[in-house]
Parts: sequence; structure tokens; C-alpha cells
Amino acid sequence: MLAAADMLFAQSKLPGSVTMDAIAAAASVGKGTLFRAFGNRDGLLDALWATKIAILKERVTTGVPPFDESATPLDRLIAFLDSILMFKIANRHLIHAREATGGLLQSPHYRWMHAETKNFIMEASNQVDEDYAIYSAHALLSALHIDLIDQMLAQGLSVETIRRLQAARGKGVIRIV
Repeated sequence: MLAAADMLFAQSKLPGSVTMDAIAAAASVGKGTLFRAFGNRDGLLDALWATKIAILKERVTTGVPPFDESATPLDRLIAFLDSILMFKIANRHLIHAREATGGLLQSPHYRWMHAETKNFIMEASNQVDEDYAIYSAHALLSALHIDLIDQMLAQGLSVETIRRLQAARGKGVIRIV
């Protein structure tokens, strides 16, 4: 079911318009089966997102370079934001479909990205209070919304330029404190 959904989202010019009916038909299951398995369309999108981001989560959790203890907390923050940017670009169709719906900030994926970003910020500066880290994590992640990334690319910024500027912004968050 997830493979069928992924295929439909990838082929659609408007991923937000892919319906549960279309996914059920592509997966050769009834629509009720989809709803029982995922609850709703956002649940399906979150499950698909989970399968695709699992490798990054494992790398961060197990401390695989550049997320190991030999890297500074600032370097881990920059690497994490860069990994999220590249994940979103590589999975643009899925991200467009999920970010177009409500409730994204309550999704398990956003909450995980926010918690990791906040923790990297707090580790990078022992002077920062938690409120600053919470706000800064939201601010950094807001620049990784897929519509904004697409707009920057459409305006002529290259992926490498966005990566460089994003790293500078992350460093700036730490320098402020």
C-alpha cells in the first residue's frame, strides 16, 4: 500500500490531490483497508514518511558520523539540518503532499526533527535557555518547508547555495547566545 501511494505521489503534478480512492485502487485493496491501516490520509503520509526517514533517524540515534561524539554539537546541528534539507528535496513529492495538510507541526516527524534540533542547539551553547532553543529550532525548521525550498530554487538559488546559507543561519543561532 505504501509503495502504491509513493508511486502515485511521485507521478502526480499535484501530490496534494492524490486521493485515498486512487491509492486503494493502485494498491488493489479496498479504501476501508487503507483507513483501517492508517486512520486517514495524513496517517498514510506519516507512515510513508517514517519508512523513508528511518535511515536518518538511525544515523542520528546511533551516533553514526557526522552525528557521533567526535563532531561538535554545532557540526551535528549543521549536518542534521543539511540532512533534513536533502531528505526533503529527495522526497519532494511526499513532502509536498504532507506539508499541504494541516497538523504537520503535531506529526511525529516534525516533533522528532524539532526535538533533535533543539537538543543540538542546547548542546552547542551551554548558555542558552530552553525557550530560546525551542524557538530557534522552530525558526530553523521553518526554512525547510518544501514550498519555500522550491521557491528558492525557482528564484535561482542552487541546492549548494541553500545548503551553505542554511549552515550559516544555524551557526548564527549559536553565535547569538
